[in-house]
Amino acid sequence: MTRKNLKNNLVLATAALIVASGAGCKKEQPPPPPAPVIIQKPKIAVQKPVSSVAAPTNQFDFSKKKDPFKPYVVAKPDASAKTARKPDKPALPIHSFALEQFRLIGVVADPNGNRAMVVDPAGKGYVLKVGMSVGSDEARVTRIDGSGVDLVRQFRDDSGKTRKETVKIPLLRKP
Repeated sequence: MTRKNLKNNLVLATAALIVASGAGCKKEQPPPPPAPVIIQKPKIAVQKPVSSVAAPTNQFDFSKKKDPFKPYVVAKPDASAKTARKPDKPALPIHSFALEQFRLIGVVADPNGNRAMVVDPAGKGYVLKVGMSVGSDEARVTRIDGSGVDLVRQFRDDSGKTRKETVKIPLLRKP
């Protein structure tokens, strides 16, 4: 057989298969029947499971137990004491001394804001910057320059008015 004959035979065989399979006819075929619905019955255990461990008859009851996180003593603050004093703030060591007891020992000039080094009577040093509170009366640092530190403290005078006082801690220079 030649190639041409083989090719013609292959085309004829393909056409015969298409006609035989019915791809070319336009008859309507009935839809396939619906799949049968299978209902599964629950499986019944052949033998009841047996365990040597007894099932707990009662759950744990913590209603009669003491709460381990509850404090022993509950402190109830007095209403009169709370209004008379300032609100509780964290007591820092820098707030435990009077303002006059601090000594300024150095000033550091910085473009972002000057800083000052003060020493309390116990000899402990603190670095101050503008806006910090210092001393037992919580004076605010307003300015730090080469001559010293300016602070403003607020207090109530005898008439009950709030007053502001400017205090300067000078830089001690050695002779």
